[in-house]
Amino acid sequence: MNISGNTIFIPGATSGIGLALALELRAKGNTVIVGGRRAGLLREIAAEHPGIDTVELDTADAASIESAAKQVLARHPELNVLIAMAGIMRVEDWRDPASFLASAESIITTNVLGPIRLIAAFIEHLRARPDATIMTVSSGLAFAPLSATPSYNASKAAIHMLSESIRLQLAGTTVKVTELVPPSVRTALLPGQETSDVAMPLDAFITETVALLESQPDAKEIQVERVKFLRYGEARGDYDRVVDTLNAADPHGK
Repeated sequence: MNISGNTIFIPGATSGIGLALALELRAKGNTVIVGGRRAGLLREIAAEHPGIDTVELDTADAASIESAAKQVLARHPELNVLIAMAGIMRVEDWRDPASFLASAESIITTNVLGPIRLIAAFIEHLRARPDATIMTVSSGLAFAPLSATPSYNASKAAIHMLSESIRLQLAGTTVKVTELVPPSVRTALLPGQETSDVAMPLDAFITETVALLESQPDAKEIQVERVKFLRYGEARGDYDRVVDTLNAADPHGK
């Protein structure tokens, strides 16, 4: 995607990586629409950042996604970029099904069905635009597992393969598919992650990500340097070392 001149919808951008990326893309000369469940936060964002539009939606709710898509397209028919940012992460103990099943179902609904439903809601519109982008958001944990978060790891692996597959189907159309692959970043995704020493500072992650988007407009994956340890362990032949290091260093990080 080009770094400026776009109209971008980012569901799941009321905090963390989503909000920081929304603000930086707005500063780069894009029209940005932020979506999220928390109406109060949406009002605060609109008040503090004039020019950013907001829409209420729950990415775990198919009807909410359909309604939000209609609102966004009615107000912004020039929309050409969808960044499917929303996601949740929870620690699970798979030795006790009573403790993990509801969590696992919720994670898969939000992290996998959410992006699928979002893409379905916008794909016809995006295919009619002369230059459009779908950005998915996976994780370094799509490529190396953190033992504490099995369902999250699996959901992000699914997003990676979904991205690879729909990119093939959309080849030859006006729609590019770009996958953002974050490492652990200092956000509130998990308790304690905002202050984790092994997580990447949010500002640094956003700065490097936007620089990569600007310098590599046709990139299939946006990978900050820090995520490559996880991303390429198997290719380098040191996957077991990567998994051991990841789980020894940060039992609760992304």
